[in-house]
Amino acid sequence: MFKFWFTLPITLALLTGCGSMRLIDSQVQSVNAQGAVSLQGANYRFERLPSQINNPAAGLAEQQAQVALLAAGLVRDDPGAQLSIQVQARATTFMADPWGRHVAGLGMNSYWGRGIGVNWDMRFPPPNQYQYEVSLLMRDLRSGQVVYETQAAHSGPWSDSGKIFPALMTAAMKDFPNPPAKTRQVNIEIQR
Repeated sequence: MFKFWFTLPITLALLTGCGSMRLIDSQVQSVNAQGAVSLQGANYRFERLPSQINNPAAGLAEQQAQVALLAAGLVRDDPGAQLSIQVQARATTFMADPWGRHVAGLGMNSYWGRGIGVNWDMRFPPPNQYQYEVSLLMRDLRSGQVVYETQAAHSGPWSDSGKIFPALMTAAMKDFPNPPAKTRQVNIEIQR
C-alpha cells in the first residue's frame, strides 16, 4: 500500500507533464489604415497571388487563418464580401548556437576581447531552429485600398508547423481591429 501512495504522485506528475502546454511567443505588428470601412463583423473572401493559385500550402494557410478570423469577428462570405484577405505563411530552418542565434559556421564560436578564443559547442552539429512568419493583408473591395495589415513571427526549436501556424494566426489577429501602434509580443499557449 505504501508503494502505491508513494508512486502515485510521481506518476501523476509525469502524466500531467506529458499533457502540458507550450508557449508560442510571437512578435506581432499590426496597422489599421481603415477609412470609411467598418472592419468589425465584416464579410471577406480570400485573395491569392498568381504564385499561390495552384499551391496547396496556400489553401492550408487560409484554413488556419479562417479560424483566427472567425474568432476576431470576421465572416467568410465569398459572394457578399466587403474585404479581400491575402494570407502568407512561411517557415525556414537554420542552425543555432545554445542561445538560439543563427550560426554561420560549423558550431565554432570565436570571442574577441583580450584575445581570441575558440569555443566548440558540445552539440555538433548545432541544433536546428525554426523561424515561422505569417501575414494577413485586408483590402476594401470597393476602393481597392489596404485597410488592415498584420504580421506575426516566432523562432523556436519546434518543427510542428501544423500547431505553430494556427497559433501565429491567432496572435496576428489579437486586438483586431484596434491594435496598439507598436510591435508587441503576443503569447499563445498550445498543447505540446
